Amino acid sequence: MPVKIRLSRHGRKRKPFYHIVVADSRAPRDGRFVDNLGSYNPNTNPATIELDFDKAFDWVQKGAQPTDTCRAILSYKGVLMKKHLMEGAKKGAFSEEEAEKKFQDWMKQKEAKIQSKVDSLARKKSETIKEKLAREAEVNEARAAELAKKQSKLAAATTAEKEEEESVETEETATAEVVQEEVVAQEEPVANVVESTSDETPASDDEVVEETSKETQESESQEKEKEE
Repeated sequence: MPVKIRLSRHGRKRKPFYHIVVADSRAPRDGRFVDNLGSYNPNTNPATIELDFDKAFDWVQKGAQPTDTCRAILSYKGVLMKKHLMEGAKKGAFSEEEAEKKFQDWMKQKEAKIQSKVDSLARKKSETIKEKLAREAEVNEARAAELAKKQSKLAAATTAEKEEEESVETEETATAEVVQEEVVAQEEPVANVVESTSDETPASDDEVVEETSKETQESESQEKEKEE
């Protein structure tokens, strides 16, 4: 029967991950399979690939045909490269030891490239975080400056209100003092009159009797003169 190396979908909606399986080409995509070779998660950067190398190489040697995506995965992991080198060793182009050495050198270069990509992504991520923090710091500084400006305006307004209240209180105090001075000035003449009146000595009772008798005598003499 024709056998294929293909992906079997798992995971939730918009977050898929796949199993790398060996299955009959006539079987449904997510149906029965013959062997499980590993998994493939495209949601990470770089993609996470877990592959049983020896088992995958064995199935490729047996003639299992990978799909396009699985071919890219097998090429990325070096399965197809080893198959190519082993076929060259079988044809006598070089020995199996040389083929194995070339494969190991290729794997080292491949791992170096992968590590370089991982480091580059990590560096870019770190730079992105730094830029984000710098932008946030700028925004925070702008907000702090705006808040300080508002607080200074509020403090200035409060100071102006206090000065205005103090000036009003000063004016009221000055007015009260002026009114008090006017009242005192008006009361002084009255006090002088009272004092001058109080300085006059009252007449005694004998003097009042004498004046009364004199007035009586004068009135009687006037009446006698009229009668005469």
